[in-house]
Amino acid sequence: MAKTSSKDLGTQPIGQLLIKQAVPASIGILVMSLNILVDTIFVGQWIGATAIAAINVVLPVSFFIAALGMAIGVGGSSIISRALGADNKPKALKTFGNQITLTFLFTISFAVFGLYFVDTLIPAFGGKGNIFDPAKIYYEIILYGVPVLGFVMMGNNVIRAEGNPKFAMYAMLIPSIGNLLFDYIFINVLDMGMEGAAWATTGSYIVSFLFILWYFLSKNSELKINLSHFKLNKTIVSEIGSLGFVTLARQAVVSVTFLLVNNALFNFGGETSVTAYAIVGRMMMFALFPVFGITQGFIPIAGYNYGAQQFDRVKEVIFTAIKYATLLGAIVFIGLMVFPEVITKWFTTDMDVVKVTPNNMRWAFAAVPIVALQLIGAAYFQAVGKALPALLLTLTRQAIFFIPLMYILPLFFGELGIWMSFPISDVLSTLVTAFFLRREVKLKLNKSVA
Repeated sequence: MAKTSSKDLGTQPIGQLLIKQAVPASIGILVMSLNILVDTIFVGQWIGATAIAAINVVLPVSFFIAALGMAIGVGGSSIISRALGADNKPKALKTFGNQITLTFLFTISFAVFGLYFVDTLIPAFGGKGNIFDPAKIYYEIILYGVPVLGFVMMGNNVIRAEGNPKFAMYAMLIPSIGNLLFDYIFINVLDMGMEGAAWATTGSYIVSFLFILWYFLSKNSELKINLSHFKLNKTIVSEIGSLGFVTLARQAVVSVTFLLVNNALFNFGGETSVTAYAIVGRMMMFALFPVFGITQGFIPIAGYNYGAQQFDRVKEVIFTAIKYATLLGAIVFIGLMVFPEVITKWFTTDMDVVKVTPNNMRWAFAAVPIVALQLIGAAYFQAVGKALPALLLTLTRQAIFFIPLMYILPLFFGELGIWMSFPISDVLSTLVTAFFLRREVKLKLNKSVA
């Protein structure tokens, strides 16, 4: 695959460009998701079903702290894409330097905080009973590597903003492949149990960090920064913060949702229900990889062309991305509706878990074909620097609709009400996103073209 420079984002045909951007992103997400999937299978088969639940308990905490890097990466990358589109390279360089400074300041601070309150946080996130001890082992080791993971997540978004999806893909492939290799060595060969699973994950991100560091020091990157770029600039930090807060809020809501759902399901069905949710959660990361890939490929194209005031190309990439992502979402939907029993048995042989998970999986993915519009719509506002609507649309799916529904519906349907909340919140949030996106196209993009 030939290198895509930033200028190509404003000149190549939209369909061809979106595929060129989205395919590497999709492959990277696929391999990363497969890594999570296979990692869970390894843990379930080699350690036990309780270990799956333990990892699921830890994910919200480590995921949120690592999401700081992603938030800074996405927020800064929006600025970088638009700056490159407007031919303002000094701003792009200053933004990148500020991203690095912010990433390490925040991730190190929160990792220290997370380790200090370990015994309080794990039970709060559903790590109770037999789940507590393996969850604590996994949690402590994972947090040692969180600052490195934060840089990896930040750097990956910047690489994509430069128009280099191939290298962004490599940055996702390396930790995924490395984790599986380390899993086999640490868990199966050395019999290190939960410690092995945790060190495999942490070690794989260290390898990815070294690759990303090499990329930015090599001739492949346009962003050659010096020490002056690391000094925080109030205006740039504010813009990174407002746009990055959208991503951070999304990840925070994901973490809160894990906490609430884990606890609610534990009250209804104990460890079996929590394990079922862990399996469904892994499939949410894995099965939607092509839709997420389209969304990631869409962002730099929309941002660059918006910065260059090529609004006709912005409209074209919106509609093309929605069309492609919806088609792929429909294919995913069919597979999940037909084979949930087979999928569940990949993870565990525990018959109690195998019995309850397939039906829950069908409910959780019932509205998958339409979520593409919601994802693309929210991503558009973030890509073009409109933080407030991006934040609102990001929060609609889980904070505004899902969390209230998961408390209301169980009053009438019991545990099933929690699973019914997934498709209902998807439908409602998609309707809201469609309204805002249609208004944006009509009032801003059409008017600007005219």
